[in-house]
Amino acid sequence: MTTASRVFWIHALTPLHVGAGQGVGFIDLPVMREKATGWPIVPGSTVKGVMRGLFEDSARRGGSGEGAGPRVDNHLIDTAFGRGGQEDRQDQAGSLVYTDARLVLLPVRSVYGTFAWVTCRLALELLRRDLQYAGLEAPAVPSPVDDGTILTPGTVLAKDGEVYLEDLDFRREEGADEWADFLSRQVFPDEPEWVSLFRERMAVVSDDVFGFLAETGTEVAARIRIDPVCRTVEGGALWYEESLPAETLMAGTVWCDRVYGQNGPSAGDLIRAFCTRPLRCQLGGKATVGKGLVRLVFSGGEGR
Repeated sequence: MTTASRVFWIHALTPLHVGAGQGVGFIDLPVMREKATGWPIVPGSTVKGVMRGLFEDSARRGGSGEGAGPRVDNHLIDTAFGRGGQEDRQDQAGSLVYTDARLVLLPVRSVYGTFAWVTCRLALELLRRDLQYAGLEAPAVPSPVDDGTILTPGTVLAKDGEVYLEDLDFRREEGADEWADFLSRQVFPDEPEWVSLFRERMAVVSDDVFGFLAETGTEVAARIRIDPVCRTVEGGALWYEESLPAETLMAGTVWCDRVYGQNGPSAGDLIRAFCTRPLRCQLGGKATVGKGLVRLVFSGGEGR
C-alpha cells in the first residue's frame, strides 16, 4: 500500500483561539491543550473542516483559487474530505487524514530583539518524528542546560552572553543554526526576509522552561458585551478568553493511505491537489474580532 504524506505548518498572523469550551479556572474560554504535555494544539478536525470550506468556496466560484491544485471539483472534494448521506448519495469517509497540530515555536517577549521564537528539545523530537514520516530528514536535536538557551551565531537575542525572555534570564549557548536554517526553509520557502528574521530569533530552551512558557505565555484578554439599547456593559457580561499570540508556529501531518470510492484519484493525486501551495485562512473562533488568520504551508514528500 502506498502512503502519500506531507507536513502542514500553521503560522499565526493574528492571535489564534481554538477553544476548549468553558474553563474551570479564571480563564472562561481557554485554548485547547494536549493532555500529556499541556501544550496548546489545533485539532486535526479543525484544519480539515477549514480546508474543505476553502476548496468548496473555490469550486462554487468556478476557479481553483489560491492553493488549489488541478481540477478541484466537488467530486474530488468529496473524495478527499468525505460526504454526508443524502437522498441520492451514500455516506463516504474522507481519504485525507489530518493529525492535531502541535506547538513547535512560541513567540516570547525578549529584552533584546523584541521577541524570540522559542522551542525545546521535546518539541523538536516530536516534530522530527513527524518529519521523517513525511520523508524529511531533520538535523540532530540540541540539548540546552537548565539555565541556558541555544541560539544561532547571528542572534539578536543576546548581549554580553545574557538572554532575557519574559522574566527569565539565561546564559547564551550556540548550536541552533542547523534547526533555524531547516525550519526557516520549511515555513518561509519564498520569503528571504522572513528567513533572516527567523534565524536571528530562534531559541531552544529546556523542556521545563518551555512548558512554563506554554502555560503562561499565551494572551489573556478581558471581553465585555454592550447592551444595544443602553450602550453600556450588560450585567455579568465580562469574561476572559485565551489565545495563542501572533507568530506562533505549529505543525501536524496529513496523509492518505487509501482512497474511498470507485475510479478515484491516487493518494498522491489527492495530496498534490489539496496540500501543495500555501493557503491563507481563518482557524478557530472570534473571527469577527480579527482572531485566527493563519498561513498554512505544506512540505515533505509524497510516498512511503
